[in-house]
Amino acid sequence: MQPKSRANGTAITDFILLGLVETPELWPIIFVLFLFAYMGTVGGNLSILAAILVEPKLHTPMYYFLGNLSVLDIGCISVTIPPMLSRLVFHKHTIPYGACLTQLFFFHLLVGVDCFLLTAMAYDRFLAICRPLTYSTRMNQTVQRILVAMSWVCAFTNALIHTVAISTLHFCGPSVINHFYCDLPQLFQLSCSSTQLNELLLFAVGFIMAGTPVALIIISYAHVAAAILRIRSAEGKKKAFSTCGSHLTVVAIFYGSGIFNYMRLGSIKLSDKDKAVGIFNTVINPMLNPIIYSLRNPDVQTALRRVLLGRRPLA
Repeated sequence: MQPKSRANGTAITDFILLGLVETPELWPIIFVLFLFAYMGTVGGNLSILAAILVEPKLHTPMYYFLGNLSVLDIGCISVTIPPMLSRLVFHKHTIPYGACLTQLFFFHLLVGVDCFLLTAMAYDRFLAICRPLTYSTRMNQTVQRILVAMSWVCAFTNALIHTVAISTLHFCGPSVINHFYCDLPQLFQLSCSSTQLNELLLFAVGFIMAGTPVALIIISYAHVAAAILRIRSAEGKKKAFSTCGSHLTVVAIFYGSGIFNYMRLGSIKLSDKDKAVGIFNTVINPMLNPIIYSLRNPDVQTALRRVLLGRRPLA
């Protein structure tokens, strides 16, 4: 895919990513910090996957979705951080036009699937707490796979729409992106042609991709909260709130950073705050998810110990 040229300008073939900091003396520190963050995130999510796969007690719908979420977290951080580390090592800050759009596509694909999976997990909690008698039939393996497949199809469509739409814009300079990966707001700032239709498309599709899932999550947890308040046992309430609290924490971080990043496109100049939000989207969220969701769970901790010690799970 090649950038389109304009009559009064030459189409650029490469973008320049400034990265997190422009001071060369700080690059080794940034490299070490993000290398360890990447290794920790990948290791943590792989550990969760291993525990879910080998422990029969974790072969439930909730952990099926968590396993898929771990795969997405590994993919999301791998799309952005390794290329950034590579540029720091080789002191090369350019990224080809095609590679930039490819990174944009896969980032929005993985984040989109994440968005729908969080909604599926809210639905799972709703069925488990509000419809316990029919839970096993309403959330069987077929339903789980359909929910995951639909998440990928919807996210793929969203990512493809944005990638095709951005490819219709003209880029004739400047080519400097004040960020460490390619994303829509930064590319909109560099476009030589009008981005009004692209921004309207982002808001319209964003309403479907984010507004609808958020509404479904709120409705699900309104029913869940009402059901929990009817539980007489204090221990039962505590366990239910603990399970739902982890999911709601991740939802708040995920959607909060996303809204800040994409719903303020009218700002004249994107600032370093956008880099901080980018770190949340690509590093902090994938790194915290295993801790928030699973590593605090006694069943997962037991499974992880068995995996590390090479013990077989109990029948």
